[in-house]
Amino acid sequence: MQLDFKKMTPNQRYGAMVETIIPRPIAWVLSDNGDASYNVAPFSFFTGIASDPPLLIMSIGKKDAEYEKDTRVNIRERKKFVVHIPSARHLDQVNATSGTFAHGESEIDVAGLDLAEFEGFSLPRIAGCDVAMACELYRIDEVGAVPQAVIYGEIIKLEVNDDLVVPHEKGRFQLDAPGLNPLSRLGGAKYSDLGEQLFARRPK
Repeated sequence: MQLDFKKMTPNQRYGAMVETIIPRPIAWVLSDNGDASYNVAPFSFFTGIASDPPLLIMSIGKKDAEYEKDTRVNIRERKKFVVHIPSARHLDQVNATSGTFAHGESEIDVAGLDLAEFEGFSLPRIAGCDVAMACELYRIDEVGAVPQAVIYGEIIKLEVNDDLVVPHEKGRFQLDAPGLNPLSRLGGAKYSDLGEQLFARRPK
């Protein structure tokens, strides 16, 4: 089967992409609403792209043709945000925060989340989430007809559950990936956990 993207609608192309670009890591993003409240939402068009400076990237669309998503507005206007890597145990909470909420309705309350201090950063983090990255806006590019906001975030601080840090003989940072058991996104309503680890040493 071959799909010709030039003959497909944007919605059809999106469906084909999310079904085949899998698994996708999930950025569970906390941002500042600017009124002493916080927004939390998941995004799976997301990855790391550089280490000098340490940058991650995520793509955020709109609620509809007219209205921007709160996360997009918050990051553009207030510059700081926290990206969490959720575990499989967070599936229901991640899914709950993916909904469209009325202004003033809190995803944090709907999903039953607790917040904790992110030491050395102005925003809190989601308590019980094993990996959190304090980020500052590096730049935003707008692409496509929507347009889609491609957000570059510079990682300022990384908070990791001590229980998941594995000693390394060369002193490098190493994470217990099965212990984290990160949640990933597939197509439609499908998600996945880490599953079996495979090992292959890089050729010299």
